[in-house]
Amino acid sequence: MSEVDNSDERLRVLLQERARLLAFVERRVGSREMAEEILQEAFVRGVEKIAAVRDDESVVAWFYRLLRNAIIDRRRRHVATERVQSELAREWEALAEANEPDERERGEICTCMSGLVDTLKPEYESAIRTVDLGGGTVADLARANGISAGNAAVRLHRARQALGQRLRVTCGACAEHGCLDCGCRKSDERRVRAAT
Repeated sequence: MSEVDNSDERLRVLLQERARLLAFVERRVGSREMAEEILQEAFVRGVEKIAAVRDDESVVAWFYRLLRNAIIDRRRRHVATERVQSELAREWEALAEANEPDERERGEICTCMSGLVDTLKPEYESAIRTVDLGGGTVADLARANGISAGNAAVRLHRARQALGQRLRVTCGACAEHGCLDCGCRKSDERRVRAAT
């Protein structure tokens, strides 16, 4: 039997075992969707290496070892991703705490900002109100929205960028140069426009 014929036969055997292989992975990862992904990746890797299986070795036993390694690799990647996201969240927390205004400064923050927060996307508004205006943490934001701390940190960063852009458009030079005087001419003009 040629190597190609042998590989085709081995692949046919694996495909016949697909349901059992999928069940094996699903029991270990707890998700049908993730199990499908892992099995598919393992089949791709397995097809490339199936010719190297020794004739005296069961192709099914060989593939189970391949699946175990694929599951371990997926877990390692997941743990590494979570670690990076947690570290990012800690860095954001430290940065936010270092730049946290005191009570006096909070009272001086331009009232323009408060009105502009309402114009942001709802998830950005929530991020600004939870962390910057409400004194919450990135972890609080993550819990409230059912997302990871890393995703919450990214959301807060994007919300701050969006708010900064709105402030620059609305307040012009005041926002660029750090003017906190809401009694400025632009602010007065906005109040008059809003009242009419």
